[in-house]
Amino acid sequence: MLYLIGFAEGACAHVSDLVQGGIHAYAAFPHVFIRVFFVSLVVLDPLVVVLVGLVRRSGVWWGSAVMTLDVAANWISNWASVKADPTQLLQPAGLTAITLFGLFVLVSCLPLLRAMKIADGSASHTEDQRGRLDATRVE
Repeated sequence: MLYLIGFAEGACAHVSDLVQGGIHAYAAFPHVFIRVFFVSLVVLDPLVVVLVGLVRRSGVWWGSAVMTLDVAANWISNWASVKADPTQLLQPAGLTAITLFGLFVLVSCLPLLRAMKIADGSASHTEDQRGRLDATRVE
């Protein structure tokens, strides 16, 4: 659940940024590819929420990729200010929160994938048993 809440919050934050600042909401960031990435999170974050909510393994992979890029983009964009004032990392929001959530997503990736595989395996096992029962009834 924390996984879904984190990505939903991220989507809301990026939508809010775009509503307030328009397409140039991230103009202060030095690199164009980072600006484009942050705008794309309006689509990517909800995509992860939907895929993981539907218990799709691809959602976990997308989530890991999105957070890896998100953390890297935020560190690249904020490096100069962090270097000038490292105490800003002590704030509960911003770069520290994004980094901690990114670590959570990466650490939970394999356990989530294993759990989804087990769930898929038990569902297909149940379907196989049901199919065998139906086949014996027909014969």
